[in-house]
Amino acid sequence: MEIKIFLGLRHIIFGFKRFDMDIKGKVAYITGGTKGIGYGVAQSLLQMGMKVAISGRNQDAVGKAVERLGNKGSVLGITSNVTNFQNEVTAVNKIIDTWGKLDVVLANAGVGHFAPVDQMEVEDWNQMVQTNLTGAFYTLKAAMEALKASKGYYMTLASLAGTNFFASGAGYNATKFGVVGFTQAAMLDLRKYGIKVTTIMPGSVATYFNGNEPSEKDAWKIQPEDIGKLVIDLLLMHPRTLPSKIEVRPTRPDLK
Repeated sequence: MEIKIFLGLRHIIFGFKRFDMDIKGKVAYITGGTKGIGYGVAQSLLQMGMKVAISGRNQDAVGKAVERLGNKGSVLGITSNVTNFQNEVTAVNKIIDTWGKLDVVLANAGVGHFAPVDQMEVEDWNQMVQTNLTGAFYTLKAAMEALKASKGYYMTLASLAGTNFFASGAGYNATKFGVVGFTQAAMLDLRKYGIKVTTIMPGSVATYFNGNEPSEKDAWKIQPEDIGKLVIDLLLMHPRTLPSKIEVRPTRPDLK
């Protein structure tokens, strides 16, 4: 049987059957999209011709991120706190009102506080649980009907901290282990609707997380655009195949 592959045209032919892999015109929603990984993924998706809505808690930060992204008509900024379910419902409704559909959701918003468990503040624990874990659920719950309609894709941004525990990480580990478990169970629940579900688990990424300022010293780390490329690869994959849990790490951590 003849097999042809044309990656440059973003389609594959197996035995004369073509699968079109073009994602131009699809609509994505990225929480925590004003900087770091979320912003990098937004840039990558826009380069592929997608329409992208980003959200954040701070209206000024959202506006500045939208301005930097450019692509007028293809970017929508939304002020939303993922710990508030009604905020996420409103965000999804705004996307549907603007573009008529929702194809891809990346639950990326997250916070981290690190301290020995005997010194951890209750407020810090609760903020991590509400943002990292409950927020991922609220975003999915708000987008559920839209994703069913589009047979779309729901992704969570977890962490290698969701499989590797470490000292002073009790709260963060708990939420990221939770996100991994939540996402994998959701994958089993939603695949019957044609919805694909994946959790991405990065190691060290050059972002503003935990007070870091990205600079040349972060060159050894995963870059936000690398996660963007990974998201694109997932979207372009044949629908019969699902990488449901992906660990990604720096190639040379010894260079730090």
